[in-house]
Amino acid sequence: MRYLPLSEDDRAAMLRRIGVSGIDELFVDVPAEKRLKVSPGLPPRASEMTVERDMARLAGQNVAAGSVPFFVGGGAYRHHVPASVDHLIQRSEFLTSYTPYQPEISQGTLQALFEFQTQVAVLTGMEVANASMYDGSTACGEAVLMAFRLTRRQKAVLSGGLHPHYRSVVENLGRFSHHQIASMAADPLGTEDLVAQIDDDTACVVVQCPGFYGNLIDLEPIAAAAHDKGALLVAVFTEAVALGALKSPGAMGADIVVGEGASLGNGLNFGGPYLGLFATRKQFVRQMPGRLCGETVDADGRRGYVLTLSTREQHIRREKATSSICTNSGLCALAFSIHMALLGGAGLERLARINHANALRLAGELAKVKGVEVVTPAFFNEFTLRLPGDAAEIVEELASRGVLAGVPASRLEPDRDDLGDLLIVAATETNSPADRDAFAAALAEVLK
Repeated sequence: MRYLPLSEDDRAAMLRRIGVSGIDELFVDVPAEKRLKVSPGLPPRASEMTVERDMARLAGQNVAAGSVPFFVGGGAYRHHVPASVDHLIQRSEFLTSYTPYQPEISQGTLQALFEFQTQVAVLTGMEVANASMYDGSTACGEAVLMAFRLTRRQKAVLSGGLHPHYRSVVENLGRFSHHQIASMAADPLGTEDLVAQIDDDTACVVVQCPGFYGNLIDLEPIAAAAHDKGALLVAVFTEAVALGALKSPGAMGADIVVGEGASLGNGLNFGGPYLGLFATRKQFVRQMPGRLCGETVDADGRRGYVLTLSTREQHIRREKATSSICTNSGLCALAFSIHMALLGGAGLERLARINHANALRLAGELAKVKGVEVVTPAFFNEFTLRLPGDAAEIVEELASRGVLAGVPASRLEPDRDDLGDLLIVAATETNSPADRDAFAAALAEVLK
C-alpha cells in the first residue's frame, strides 16, 4: 500500500497557509527554461534488473576523468588519492560513527576532527579552524555573514576573481539577510582595484587566491587597506594543494580563510561530496560557524576531546547559534586528514611543486599552438587561455577527440559576452607528458 499521509484537503490547507495557489509556485526560483515541460518518459515501474541495466547504459555515456587526458579544474581538481586513504576511512569505527554528542563514546571521532582542525589551521596560517563545512562555497557565504556580525556593517565587496559559484552563494545569502553585496566584474587578467572599493560601510573584502582565472594575488596590501577602514579580509581558495607552495593567507593578513578541501583525500566523484574548510583568528572564534572540537581533561586528569562552544550548534541554545549549518563533512574531513598525514609538510610541498611544474610545461606547449594566448601572468596549477574562437565549442571538439580540455569561462559566466573565447585549464600531478602532448596536438588540429 502506498504511503500517502496527506489528503488533497491537507495539501490545499498547507498551500493556503504559506500563501501560494499551487505547487508550481514553490518552484518560481527555478528558471522556466530549466523546468521539464513534459514527462521524461520514464516507466511507472520496472524490475530491479531492468533499472540496473538501464542505469549502467546511461553511466556508460560518461567520460570518466581517469580515462582520458584530463585538464578540467574550475574549483574541482583531479589528484591522486593513495589507496591507504580509502582503506583507513572504511574501518568500521569511522563508517558507523555519527554526530559526537556523547564524548565518552566518541573519542576516536573527536580526536580525528581535532587533528583535522589543527592541520587546517597550520595550512591557512590561522589560529583556529572548525571541523569543516559542506563545501567551499557555503564556507565562503558563512564567512561573509560572520564578518557582518563582527563589524556590524552591511556591505561586502567580492573580487572579480572569486569563483562564480561562491559569488552566487554569497549574493543569495545577502538577498535574504538584506545585506549589500558589491560584486566586481569578472577579472581574467587580475588587474582590478579592490582597494578603491573599500569604504567606511564595508564589512569585508572577499578575495580568492589563486583566483578563478588562475591569477596569484598579493593579499597584504588588500588586508592593510581593509584594516585601515575597519573591515575584514576574507581569503578564499578552491585548490588546497596550492597552500603547499604559496604564502599562507594568515601570513598575508587575512582575518577569515575559507576554501575547498576536496583536492586532498577525496575524488571528483562526478561532483561531490565536497569539503568546506574554515579558519579564523582566535579573537573571532565565538562568531565562527559550524562545529568545533576542543581538547580538555576528564575527572581523572586524562586528555580528552569534546565539542566546545556548543552555542554555535543547533542542538542546544538555538537562538544563539551562529549558523544554520550544524553538522560537518566528517568522512571527507577524515580522508583529508589521513592524506595530509601521509604527505606531511615536505610531501605537500613536493606535491605542490609538481603541480606547478606540470602547469608551466602545459602552458608552454599550448602557447606554441597558433592563435592560442596564455593570459594569466602568474599562476599555480591553473591558468586561462584566449582561443581564436568560441571556447565552449572548441572544448566539445576536443572532447570528441578524447581530451577533456578545461572549463570555458562562458559556462560559469553566461551573462558575459566578452568571455566567450576564454578557457580555464588545470594541470596536476596526474597529467603525464603524453597527456600534455595529446592536448596540444588535438588543440592544434581543432584550430587548423
